[in-house]
Order: sequence, then C-alpha cells, then structure tokens
Amino acid sequence: MSGLSKVLRFFTWWNGATLNTQIYTRRKGQKVGEDEQGNVFYQTADGKRRWVIFNGETEASRVSADWHGWLHHTFQEPPTKAPMAHKSWEKPHLENLTGTTLAYAPAGSIRRQVPAERRDYEAWQPE
Repeated sequence: MSGLSKVLRFFTWWNGATLNTQIYTRRKGQKVGEDEQGNVFYQTADGKRRWVIFNGETEASRVSADWHGWLHHTFQEPPTKAPMAHKSWEKPHLENLTGTTLAYAPAGSIRRQVPAERRDYEAWQPE
C-alpha cells in the first residue's frame, strides 16, 4: 500500500474501513464469510452487531440480497451456512451503476454516445 493510499484510507471512509473500524474489527469481530466480490462480513461474539468491510470502494449496492438480509437481521444464518434459494430467472447481483458511464441510457437519451434519430416530432423553425 503506497503512502498516499494509507493517508487516504486513514482520513476517508469511502476508501475502505476507517482506523476505528479496523481496530474494532480486530478486537471484537468474528469473520462470518466473504462474498463473490471479496467483501468480508463480521459479527460480534453475541451476534448483535454485524458489518461489512468492503473490498474496494465503499458502496452499499455492492452487497447482494443474501448478505443484505443477514446484515439487517432478516436471516439469522449467514449465506455461507444457509444460502438463499434462487429462481432460474434471477439475474446475478450487480451494483447500482447510476451516475457512471455504464448506467442504463434509453434510446434518445442525451447520454448516449450516438443519440438515436428522433422521428416522433418535427423541430420548429422560426420564419
């Protein structure tokens, strides 16, 4: 880890766990599991507190529905012990891409590289 990234991690929460979270995790956390993105999930010995240490950018939408349910005490058992049953039509979990270049842009959107030609109106031209 470079010097700048250590400084950023020390002072900013969005670049990973803060120093206090790292200390608390080391002292009180019991690792419960890890998801496909490398995020690591912890809980206290009594199971009352649960949290995640993100692998990379701290973005809540990077937590899958399985782990989200466990984090919010919807499920007592973590997905590593009792995985959720998924339907064949379900798509894999994706983070929220809003605000990025990969966000959905419908036809005609000004965010598209090449806007689709509009045929549903005629622009007004002054005489």
